[in-house]
Amino acid sequence: MTAAALEVRDLHRNFGALQVTRDVSLTLECGARRALIGPNGAGKTTLINLITGGLKPSSGSVWLNGEDITNVPQAMRARRGLARTFQINQLFRGLTVLENICMTIGERDGECSNLWRPAGAKRSVIDEALDHLESLKLVDDALKPVRELAYGRQRLVEIAIALAQKPRVLLLDEPAAGVPSSESHLILDVVAALDPDIAILIIEHDMDVVFRFARNITVLVAGAVFTEGTPEEIRNNAEVRAVYLGEEGHHG
Repeated sequence: MTAAALEVRDLHRNFGALQVTRDVSLTLECGARRALIGPNGAGKTTLINLITGGLKPSSGSVWLNGEDITNVPQAMRARRGLARTFQINQLFRGLTVLENICMTIGERDGECSNLWRPAGAKRSVIDEALDHLESLKLVDDALKPVRELAYGRQRLVEIAIALAQKPRVLLLDEPAAGVPSSESHLILDVVAALDPDIAILIIEHDMDVVFRFARNITVLVAGAVFTEGTPEEIRNNAEVRAVYLGEEGHHG
């Protein structure tokens, strides 16, 4: 039997007496398209930080492609195929779009110390970076500083950076956050067109995005898994509507 792309087992995280993650178990098979939803303060981003190594769990374990990575450093998890984006983008705004992608590729291949001789010295890096930009329709922005891009396109650059890590598992933390609703479909179209073998977990408040993207949905409430199911099951779950979907007007 093939190991799951990502498996979270009985994960707990306490900050003193405050329990922010409570016995969370979650499995992403290869090619999964799962959404993680829940009210503000449910612990969604904390869970992502535990999975990626930004936080250490109080107990429980995280497995990537059948290997226990609970004690593996964050950078090493990325090199093993676990990539993420953030609620607020982490781009180098003063560098060009192309330079941001090239830096990621250089870091991935352990060549960052030799990469800038200048940026175009390694043709293979430039070519791969342009391939990623082409797939996200960002080639026309390649030589623009990131700070000159509209926020929606900056989010696409962040996804390009995540993809440049050659992930097997991709965690998207509110990829449409800050993007005008008229443009959020662009983010979704890009995500929907990603390599079908990549397992994707998306945190998103926009339920239109969630229901269009996800094949399975996990609902997190007060740091614990409240329920999970197909989009149709979640949509028709009266308890989910009471604790979360009924307040969607407050999330935007």
